[in-house]
Amino acid sequence: MEQMTLFDDRKETAPLASRIRPHTLEEFAGQEHLLGKGKMLRRLIEQDQISSMIFWGPPGVGKTTLASIIAGRTKADFINFSAVTSGIKEIKEVMGQAENSRRMGIRTVLFVDEIHRFNKAQQDAFLPFVEKGSIILIGATTENPSFEVNGALLSRCRVFVLKALENKELVKLLGKALTNPAGFGDQKVQMTDRQLKAIASFSNGDARTALNTLEMAVLNGTVSPEGILVTDEDLEQCISRKSLLYDKNGEEHYNLISALHKSMRNSDVDAAIYWMCRMLEGGENPLYIARRLIRFASEDIGMADSRALQIAVAAYQACHFLGMPECDVHLTHAVTYLSMAPKSNALYIACEECKQDIKELNAEPVPLVLRNAPTGLMKELNYGKGYEYAHDTEEKLTHMQCLPDALKDRHYYHPGIQGEEKELRERLKAIEEWRNGEKHIRDDL
Repeated sequence: MEQMTLFDDRKETAPLASRIRPHTLEEFAGQEHLLGKGKMLRRLIEQDQISSMIFWGPPGVGKTTLASIIAGRTKADFINFSAVTSGIKEIKEVMGQAENSRRMGIRTVLFVDEIHRFNKAQQDAFLPFVEKGSIILIGATTENPSFEVNGALLSRCRVFVLKALENKELVKLLGKALTNPAGFGDQKVQMTDRQLKAIASFSNGDARTALNTLEMAVLNGTVSPEGILVTDEDLEQCISRKSLLYDKNGEEHYNLISALHKSMRNSDVDAAIYWMCRMLEGGENPLYIARRLIRFASEDIGMADSRALQIAVAAYQACHFLGMPECDVHLTHAVTYLSMAPKSNALYIACEECKQDIKELNAEPVPLVLRNAPTGLMKELNYGKGYEYAHDTEEKLTHMQCLPDALKDRHYYHPGIQGEEKELRERLKAIEEWRNGEKHIRDDL
Protein backbone atom coordinates (compact mmCIF):
# COMPACT_ATOMS: atom_id res chain seq x y z
CA MET A 1 0.00 0.00 0.00
CA GLU A 2 1.36 3.41 -0.93
CA GLN A 3 2.16 5.88 1.87
CA MET A 4 0.68 9.38 1.53
CA THR A 5 2.81 12.43 2.42
CA LEU A 6 2.08 16.08 3.06
CA PHE A 7 3.90 16.92 -0.16
CA ASP A 8 1.70 14.84 -2.48
CA ASP A 9 -0.41 16.74 -4.96
CA ARG A 10 -2.30 13.87 -6.48
CA LYS A 11 -4.85 15.93 -8.33
CA GLU A 12 -2.26 17.81 -10.35
CA THR A 13 0.04 14.86 -11.11
CA ALA A 14 -2.50 12.10 -11.69
CA PRO A 15 -3.42 11.26 -15.30
CA LEU A 16 -6.61 12.79 -16.66
CA ALA A 17 -8.37 9.42 -16.68
CA SER A 18 -7.74 9.09 -12.92
CA ARG A 19 -8.71 12.67 -12.10
CA ILE A 20 -12.14 12.44 -13.68
CA ARG A 21 -12.85 8.81 -12.82
CA PRO A 22 -16.62 8.58 -12.16
CA HIS A 23 -17.84 7.72 -8.68
CA THR A 24 -21.52 7.08 -9.44
CA LEU A 25 -23.52 5.10 -11.95
CA GLU A 26 -24.94 8.35 -13.31
CA GLU A 27 -21.43 9.54 -14.20
CA PHE A 28 -20.37 6.22 -15.75
CA ALA A 29 -20.02 6.22 -19.55
CA GLY A 30 -21.30 3.39 -21.73
CA GLN A 31 -22.58 -0.13 -20.97
CA GLU A 32 -26.24 0.87 -21.27
CA HIS A 33 -27.11 -2.78 -21.93
CA LEU A 34 -26.04 -3.51 -18.34
CA LEU A 35 -26.46 -0.21 -16.49
CA GLY A 36 -29.42 1.43 -18.22
CA LYS A 37 -32.60 1.99 -16.26
CA GLY A 38 -34.11 -1.36 -15.34
CA LYS A 39 -31.16 -3.44 -16.59
CA MET A 40 -30.02 -6.40 -14.53
CA LEU A 41 -26.65 -5.19 -13.25
CA ARG A 42 -28.01 -1.78 -12.34
CA ARG A 43 -30.86 -3.37 -10.38
CA LEU A 44 -28.42 -5.63 -8.51
CA ILE A 45 -26.25 -2.65 -7.58
CA GLU A 46 -29.15 -0.42 -6.55
CA GLN A 47 -30.74 -3.20 -4.49
CA ASP A 48 -27.38 -4.08 -2.91
CA GLN A 49 -27.65 -7.69 -4.04
CA ILE A 50 -24.19 -7.95 -5.54
CA SER A 51 -22.52 -11.36 -5.68
CA SER A 52 -19.19 -12.41 -7.16
CA MET A 53 -18.90 -11.65 -10.85
CA ILE A 54 -16.59 -11.51 -13.85
CA PHE A 55 -16.38 -8.47 -16.13
CA TRP A 56 -15.33 -9.56 -19.60
CA GLY A 57 -14.51 -6.87 -22.14
CA PRO A 58 -11.79 -5.00 -24.06
CA PRO A 59 -9.37 -2.57 -22.37
CA GLY A 60 -10.55 0.87 -21.31
CA VAL A 61 -14.28 0.19 -21.00
CA GLY A 62 -14.51 0.84 -17.25
CA LYS A 63 -14.10 -2.54 -15.57
CA THR A 64 -12.02 -1.18 -12.67
CA THR A 65 -14.14 1.95 -12.35
CA LEU A 66 -17.36 -0.03 -12.25
CA ALA A 67 -15.99 -2.30 -9.54
CA SER A 68 -15.05 0.77 -7.48
CA ILE A 69 -18.54 2.23 -7.91
CA ILE A 70 -20.06 -1.06 -6.79
CA ALA A 71 -17.90 -1.08 -3.67
CA GLY A 72 -19.04 2.45 -2.86
CA ARG A 73 -22.71 1.62 -3.33
CA THR A 74 -22.49 -1.53 -1.22
CA LYS A 75 -20.55 0.24 1.55
CA ALA A 76 -17.75 -2.30 1.38
CA ASP A 77 -13.98 -2.15 1.61
CA PHE A 78 -12.45 -2.07 -1.87
CA ILE A 79 -9.17 -3.87 -2.58
CA ASN A 80 -7.60 -3.52 -6.02
CA PHE A 81 -5.60 -6.66 -6.71
CA SER A 82 -3.46 -7.23 -9.80
CA ALA A 83 -2.92 -10.71 -11.18
CA VAL A 84 0.27 -9.48 -12.83
CA THR A 85 2.17 -8.63 -9.63
CA SER A 86 0.55 -10.91 -7.03
CA GLY A 87 0.98 -14.56 -6.06
CA ILE A 88 -0.54 -17.01 -3.58
CA LYS A 89 1.27 -15.35 -0.66
CA GLU A 90 -0.37 -11.99 -1.43
CA ILE A 91 -3.72 -13.69 -1.97
CA LYS A 92 -3.61 -15.29 1.48
CA GLU A 93 -2.67 -11.98 3.11
CA VAL A 94 -5.58 -10.19 1.46
CA MET A 95 -7.95 -13.05 2.28
CA GLY A 96 -6.91 -12.85 5.95
CA GLN A 97 -7.63 -9.12 5.94
CA ALA A 98 -11.03 -9.73 4.34
CA GLU A 99 -11.86 -12.45 6.88
CA ASN A 100 -11.14 -10.07 9.77
CA SER A 101 -13.38 -7.44 8.17
CA ARG A 102 -16.17 -10.02 7.78
CA ARG A 103 -16.08 -10.78 11.51
CA MET A 104 -16.56 -7.05 12.12
CA GLY A 105 -19.56 -6.99 9.78
CA ILE A 106 -17.73 -5.26 6.94
CA ARG A 107 -17.89 -6.71 3.45
CA THR A 108 -14.90 -6.66 1.11
CA VAL A 109 -15.05 -6.20 -2.64
CA LEU A 110 -11.89 -7.71 -4.09
CA PHE A 111 -11.25 -6.52 -7.62
CA VAL A 112 -8.80 -8.75 -9.51
CA ASP A 113 -7.57 -7.16 -12.71
CA GLU A 114 -6.52 -9.54 -15.50
CA ILE A 115 -7.74 -12.55 -13.55
CA HIS A 116 -6.98 -14.75 -16.55
CA ARG A 117 -3.27 -14.36 -15.72
CA PHE A 118 -3.69 -16.34 -12.49
CA ASN A 119 -2.88 -20.04 -12.77
CA LYS A 120 -5.24 -22.75 -11.50
CA ALA A 121 -3.71 -22.90 -8.01
CA GLN A 122 -3.96 -19.13 -7.60
CA GLN A 123 -7.57 -19.05 -8.77
CA ASP A 124 -8.44 -21.97 -6.49
CA ALA A 125 -7.12 -19.99 -3.53
CA PHE A 126 -10.14 -17.67 -3.85
CA LEU A 127 -12.72 -20.45 -3.75
CA PRO A 128 -13.22 -21.00 0.01
CA PHE A 129 -13.43 -17.26 0.68
CA VAL A 130 -15.95 -16.72 -2.12
CA GLU A 131 -18.05 -19.63 -0.87
CA LYS A 132 -18.31 -18.42 2.74
CA GLY A 133 -18.80 -14.80 1.76
CA SER A 134 -15.56 -13.34 3.07
CA ILE A 135 -15.17 -11.52 -0.23
CA ILE A 136 -17.23 -10.39 -3.19
CA LEU A 137 -14.91 -11.24 -6.03
CA ILE A 138 -15.03 -9.08 -9.11
CA GLY A 139 -12.64 -10.34 -11.76
CA ALA A 140 -11.79 -8.43 -14.92
CA THR A 141 -10.53 -10.08 -18.07
CA THR A 142 -10.05 -9.30 -21.72
CA GLU A 143 -10.06 -13.03 -22.51
CA ASN A 144 -13.00 -15.42 -22.77
CA PRO A 145 -13.60 -16.53 -19.15
CA SER A 146 -14.92 -19.89 -20.38
CA PHE A 147 -11.36 -20.78 -21.30
CA GLU A 148 -9.29 -18.67 -18.90
CA VAL A 149 -11.14 -18.96 -15.55
CA ASN A 150 -11.38 -22.24 -13.66
CA GLY A 151 -14.76 -23.90 -13.94
CA ALA A 152 -15.18 -24.14 -10.17
CA LEU A 153 -14.58 -20.41 -9.73
CA LEU A 154 -16.53 -19.44 -12.85
CA SER A 155 -19.59 -21.39 -11.66
CA ARG A 156 -19.70 -19.17 -8.55
CA CYS A 157 -19.58 -15.92 -10.53
CA ARG A 158 -21.94 -14.14 -12.87
CA VAL A 159 -20.35 -13.11 -16.14
CA PHE A 160 -21.16 -9.65 -17.52
CA VAL A 161 -19.91 -8.73 -20.99
CA LEU A 162 -18.76 -5.11 -21.29
CA LYS A 163 -18.64 -3.59 -24.76
CA ALA A 164 -16.24 -1.14 -26.36
CA LEU A 165 -17.62 2.38 -26.06
CA GLU A 166 -19.34 3.87 -29.07
CA ASN A 167 -17.86 7.00 -30.64
CA LYS A 168 -20.77 9.16 -29.48
CA GLU A 169 -20.18 7.97 -25.90
CA LEU A 170 -16.47 8.77 -26.16
CA VAL A 171 -17.16 12.22 -27.61
CA LYS A 172 -19.52 12.94 -24.71
CA LEU A 173 -16.86 11.74 -22.25
CA LEU A 174 -14.20 13.94 -23.86
CA GLY A 175 -16.52 16.94 -23.73
CA LYS A 176 -17.05 16.41 -20.01
CA ALA A 177 -13.30 16.18 -19.48
CA LEU A 178 -12.90 19.63 -21.06
CA THR A 179 -15.51 21.18 -18.75
CA ASN A 180 -14.93 19.22 -15.55
CA PRO A 181 -12.90 21.26 -12.99
CA ALA A 182 -11.01 18.07 -12.16
CA GLY A 183 -10.08 17.86 -15.83
CA PHE A 184 -9.50 20.93 -17.98
CA GLY A 185 -12.54 22.93 -16.94
CA ASP A 186 -10.44 25.80 -15.56
CA GLN A 187 -8.14 26.11 -18.58
CA LYS A 188 -10.55 27.20 -21.35
CA VAL A 189 -9.43 24.62 -23.88
CA GLN A 190 -10.51 25.34 -27.46
CA MET A 191 -11.19 22.19 -29.49
CA THR A 192 -13.66 21.47 -32.30
CA ASP A 193 -16.25 18.73 -32.37
CA ARG A 194 -14.41 17.27 -35.36
CA GLN A 195 -11.23 16.98 -33.31
CA LEU A 196 -13.07 15.22 -30.49
CA LYS A 197 -14.59 12.83 -33.01
CA ALA A 198 -11.12 12.16 -34.41
CA ILE A 199 -9.85 11.23 -30.96
CA ALA A 200 -12.87 8.98 -30.42
CA SER A 201 -12.24 7.24 -33.75
CA PHE A 202 -8.57 6.76 -32.92
CA SER A 203 -9.39 5.30 -29.50
CA ASN A 204 -11.37 2.38 -30.94
CA GLY A 205 -13.82 2.19 -28.03
CA ASP A 206 -11.14 2.58 -25.31
CA ALA A 207 -12.01 5.42 -22.91
CA ARG A 208 -8.56 5.41 -21.30
CA THR A 209 -6.87 5.83 -24.67
CA ALA A 210 -9.29 8.62 -25.56
CA LEU A 211 -8.61 10.55 -22.35
CA ASN A 212 -4.85 10.03 -22.57
CA THR A 213 -4.88 11.30 -26.16
CA LEU A 214 -6.96 14.32 -25.16
CA GLU A 215 -4.56 15.09 -22.34
CA MET A 216 -1.57 14.87 -24.65
CA ALA A 217 -3.23 17.15 -27.19
CA VAL A 218 -4.10 19.78 -24.56
CA LEU A 219 -0.63 19.70 -23.03
CA ASN A 220 0.84 20.29 -26.49
CA GLY A 221 -1.64 23.01 -27.43
CA THR A 222 -0.87 26.70 -27.87
CA VAL A 223 -1.22 28.66 -24.63
CA SER A 224 -2.56 32.21 -24.80
CA PRO A 225 -4.33 34.63 -22.43
CA GLU A 226 -7.62 33.34 -23.89
CA GLY A 227 -6.83 29.73 -22.98
CA ILE A 228 -5.36 26.72 -24.79
CA LEU A 229 -5.88 26.27 -28.53
CA VAL A 230 -5.48 22.76 -29.94
CA THR A 231 -4.93 22.91 -33.71
CA ASP A 232 -5.35 20.07 -36.20
CA GLU A 233 -1.57 19.97 -36.52
CA ASP A 234 -1.18 19.55 -32.75
CA LEU A 235 -3.68 16.72 -32.74
CA GLU A 236 -2.10 15.01 -35.76
CA GLN A 237 1.22 14.87 -33.93
CA CYS A 238 -0.40 13.28 -30.89
CA ILE A 239 -2.27 10.73 -32.94
CA SER A 240 0.68 10.17 -35.27
CA ARG A 241 -1.59 9.79 -38.26
CA LYS A 242 -2.40 12.74 -40.42
CA SER A 243 -5.56 11.28 -41.91
CA LEU A 244 -7.12 10.43 -38.57
CA LEU A 245 -8.89 13.76 -38.63
CA TYR A 246 -11.09 12.13 -41.23
CA ASP A 247 -14.56 12.03 -39.70
CA LYS A 248 -16.07 8.55 -39.91
CA ASN A 249 -19.57 10.01 -39.73
CA GLY A 250 -19.02 13.04 -41.94
CA GLU A 251 -18.77 13.88 -45.64
CA GLU A 252 -15.22 12.59 -46.06
CA HIS A 253 -16.32 9.17 -44.80
CA TYR A 254 -18.90 8.89 -47.56
CA ASN A 255 -16.55 10.37 -50.15
CA LEU A 256 -13.93 7.72 -49.48
CA ILE A 257 -16.28 4.73 -49.42
CA SER A 258 -17.84 6.04 -52.63
CA ALA A 259 -14.40 6.29 -54.22
CA LEU A 260 -13.59 2.72 -53.17
CA HIS A 261 -16.88 1.35 -54.47
CA LYS A 262 -16.69 3.12 -57.82
CA SER A 263 -13.02 2.23 -58.34
CA MET A 264 -13.81 -1.47 -57.85
CA ARG A 265 -16.82 -1.17 -60.16
CA ASN A 266 -14.51 0.32 -62.80
CA SER A 267 -12.01 -2.54 -62.29
CA ASP A 268 -9.34 0.00 -61.26
CA VAL A 269 -7.53 -2.16 -58.73
CA ASP A 270 -4.80 0.36 -57.89
CA ALA A 271 -7.28 3.12 -57.11
CA ALA A 272 -9.43 0.72 -55.10
CA ILE A 273 -6.48 -0.37 -52.94
CA TYR A 274 -5.49 3.28 -52.44
CA TRP A 275 -8.94 4.40 -51.23
CA MET A 276 -9.26 1.35 -48.99
CA CYS A 277 -5.89 2.09 -47.36
CA ARG A 278 -6.86 5.75 -46.96
CA MET A 279 -9.88 4.66 -44.94
CA LEU A 280 -7.84 2.32 -42.75
CA GLU A 281 -5.21 4.97 -42.08
CA GLY A 282 -8.03 7.33 -41.20
CA GLY A 283 -9.08 5.01 -38.40
CA GLU A 284 -12.04 3.41 -40.16
CA ASN A 285 -13.26 0.17 -38.61
CA PRO A 286 -12.05 -2.61 -40.95
CA LEU A 287 -15.31 -4.47 -40.36
CA TYR A 288 -17.22 -1.56 -41.91
CA ILE A 289 -15.07 -1.79 -45.06
CA ALA A 290 -15.52 -5.58 -45.12
CA ARG A 291 -19.31 -5.20 -44.88
CA ARG A 292 -19.29 -2.83 -47.86
CA LEU A 293 -17.23 -5.37 -49.84
CA ILE A 294 -19.84 -8.04 -49.10
CA ARG A 295 -22.55 -5.77 -50.47
CA PHE A 296 -20.44 -4.96 -53.55
CA ALA A 297 -19.85 -8.66 -54.25
CA SER A 298 -23.55 -9.22 -54.94
CA GLU A 299 -24.54 -5.77 -56.15
CA ASP A 300 -21.83 -5.28 -58.78
CA ILE A 301 -20.55 -8.82 -59.50
CA GLY A 302 -23.31 -11.21 -58.53
CA MET A 303 -23.69 -14.32 -60.64
CA ALA A 304 -20.89 -13.25 -62.99
CA ASP A 305 -18.54 -14.69 -60.33
CA SER A 306 -20.27 -16.10 -57.26
CA ARG A 307 -16.89 -16.74 -55.64
CA ALA A 308 -16.65 -12.98 -55.07
CA LEU A 309 -19.21 -13.23 -52.26
CA GLN A 310 -17.25 -16.05 -50.64
CA ILE A 311 -14.04 -14.01 -50.79
CA ALA A 312 -15.76 -10.96 -49.29
CA VAL A 313 -17.32 -12.94 -46.43
CA ALA A 314 -13.98 -14.64 -45.75
CA ALA A 315 -12.32 -11.20 -45.59
CA TYR A 316 -14.90 -10.07 -43.03
CA GLN A 317 -14.19 -13.13 -40.90
CA ALA A 318 -10.43 -12.54 -41.18
CA CYS A 319 -10.90 -8.93 -40.03
CA HIS A 320 -13.01 -10.15 -37.12
CA PHE A 321 -10.41 -12.75 -36.09
CA LEU A 322 -7.31 -10.56 -36.41
CA GLY A 323 -8.29 -6.90 -36.34
CA MET A 324 -5.90 -4.11 -37.24
CA PRO A 325 -3.15 -3.89 -38.31
CA GLU A 326 -2.88 -7.51 -39.49
CA CYS A 327 -6.19 -7.63 -41.37
CA ASP A 328 -5.18 -4.93 -43.86
CA VAL A 329 -3.71 -7.53 -46.23
CA HIS A 330 -6.96 -9.54 -46.17
CA LEU A 331 -8.93 -6.47 -47.17
CA THR A 332 -6.39 -5.84 -49.94
CA HIS A 333 -6.91 -9.44 -51.08
CA ALA A 334 -10.67 -8.98 -51.27
CA VAL A 335 -10.52 -5.53 -52.88
CA THR A 336 -8.16 -6.85 -55.56
CA TYR A 337 -10.36 -9.87 -56.30
CA LEU A 338 -13.54 -7.81 -56.48
CA SER A 339 -11.88 -5.20 -58.70
CA MET A 340 -10.65 -7.81 -61.18
CA ALA A 341 -13.81 -9.95 -61.20
CA PRO A 342 -16.29 -9.73 -64.13
CA LYS A 343 -19.06 -7.27 -63.36
CA SER A 344 -22.83 -7.56 -63.44
CA ASN A 345 -25.58 -5.60 -61.67
CA ALA A 346 -28.31 -8.00 -62.79
CA LEU A 347 -29.02 -9.17 -59.23
CA TYR A 348 -29.29 -5.59 -58.00
CA ILE A 349 -31.70 -4.67 -60.79
CA ALA A 350 -33.77 -7.81 -60.21
CA CYS A 351 -34.04 -7.06 -56.50
CA GLU A 352 -34.97 -3.39 -57.01
CA GLU A 353 -37.58 -4.11 -59.70
CA CYS A 354 -39.17 -6.82 -57.60
CA LYS A 355 -39.33 -4.56 -54.53
CA GLN A 356 -40.93 -1.85 -56.66
CA ASP A 357 -43.63 -4.24 -57.86
CA ILE A 358 -44.32 -5.39 -54.32
CA LYS A 359 -44.59 -1.77 -53.22
CA GLU A 360 -46.86 -0.59 -56.04
CA LEU A 361 -49.02 -3.65 -56.85
CA ASN A 362 -51.57 -5.48 -54.75
CA ALA A 363 -50.28 -8.20 -52.44
CA GLU A 364 -51.06 -11.17 -54.70
CA PRO A 365 -52.14 -14.41 -53.00
CA VAL A 366 -49.95 -17.48 -53.26
CA PRO A 367 -51.28 -19.67 -56.10
CA LEU A 368 -53.24 -22.68 -54.81
CA VAL A 369 -50.90 -25.03 -56.65
CA LEU A 370 -47.97 -23.87 -54.47
CA ARG A 371 -49.76 -24.15 -51.14
CA ASN A 372 -49.30 -27.04 -48.72
CA ALA A 373 -52.36 -29.02 -47.66
CA PRO A 374 -51.68 -30.48 -44.19
CA THR A 375 -55.41 -30.75 -43.33
CA GLY A 376 -58.47 -32.27 -45.00
CA LEU A 377 -60.15 -28.88 -45.26
CA MET A 378 -57.20 -27.45 -47.15
CA LYS A 379 -57.34 -30.35 -49.60
CA GLU A 380 -61.04 -29.72 -50.13
CA LEU A 381 -60.17 -26.10 -50.90
CA ASN A 382 -57.76 -27.35 -53.62
CA TYR A 383 -54.59 -26.41 -51.75
CA GLY A 384 -51.70 -28.02 -53.63
CA LYS A 385 -53.93 -29.39 -56.39
CA GLY A 386 -52.00 -29.80 -59.63
CA TYR A 387 -48.56 -29.39 -58.03
CA GLU A 388 -45.83 -30.85 -60.22
CA TYR A 389 -42.66 -32.20 -58.56
CA ALA A 390 -39.73 -31.12 -60.73
CA HIS A 391 -37.52 -34.04 -59.64
CA ASP A 392 -40.01 -36.49 -61.15
CA THR A 393 -39.28 -35.18 -64.67
CA GLU A 394 -36.35 -35.95 -66.92
CA GLU A 395 -35.58 -32.26 -67.44
CA LYS A 396 -36.07 -31.36 -63.74
CA LEU A 397 -38.54 -28.75 -65.02
CA THR A 398 -42.32 -28.38 -65.18
CA HIS A 399 -44.75 -26.03 -66.88
CA MET A 400 -46.30 -25.13 -63.54
CA GLN A 401 -46.91 -21.40 -63.05
CA CYS A 402 -45.28 -20.14 -59.84
CA LEU A 403 -45.91 -16.38 -60.11
CA PRO A 404 -49.35 -14.93 -59.35
CA ASP A 405 -51.57 -14.35 -62.40
CA ALA A 406 -51.01 -10.59 -62.26
CA LEU A 407 -47.27 -11.15 -62.71
CA LYS A 408 -47.44 -14.18 -64.95
CA ASP A 409 -45.02 -12.94 -67.61
CA ARG A 410 -42.85 -10.75 -65.39
CA HIS A 411 -39.06 -11.19 -65.60
CA TYR A 412 -36.71 -9.75 -62.99
CA TYR A 413 -33.40 -11.47 -63.57
CA HIS A 414 -31.70 -10.61 -66.85
CA PRO A 415 -28.20 -12.16 -66.92
CA GLY A 416 -25.42 -10.21 -68.59
CA ILE A 417 -22.63 -11.56 -70.79
CA GLN A 418 -19.73 -11.19 -68.33
CA GLY A 419 -18.07 -14.17 -66.67
CA GLU A 420 -20.32 -17.01 -65.57
CA GLU A 421 -23.48 -15.05 -66.38
CA LYS A 422 -22.91 -15.77 -70.07
CA GLU A 423 -23.62 -19.46 -69.40
CA LEU A 424 -26.51 -18.60 -67.09
CA ARG A 425 -27.96 -16.42 -69.86
CA GLU A 426 -27.93 -19.36 -72.26
CA ARG A 427 -29.47 -21.70 -69.68
CA LEU A 428 -32.24 -19.24 -68.79
CA LYS A 429 -33.00 -18.79 -72.50
CA ALA A 430 -33.19 -22.57 -72.96
CA ILE A 431 -35.54 -22.93 -69.96
CA GLU A 432 -37.87 -20.26 -71.36
CA GLU A 433 -37.86 -21.89 -74.79
CA TRP A 434 -38.65 -25.29 -73.25
CA ARG A 435 -41.55 -23.85 -71.25
CA ASN A 436 -42.83 -22.26 -74.45
CA GLY A 437 -42.65 -25.66 -76.14
CA GLU A 438 -39.98 -24.54 -78.59
CA LYS A 439 -37.18 -27.02 -77.82
CA HIS A 440 -35.80 -29.63 -75.45
CA ILE A 441 -33.33 -28.79 -72.69
CA ARG A 442 -29.82 -29.77 -73.67
CA ASP A 443 -28.07 -32.08 -71.18
CA ASP A 444 -25.14 -29.67 -70.81
CA LEU A 445 -27.48 -26.88 -69.76
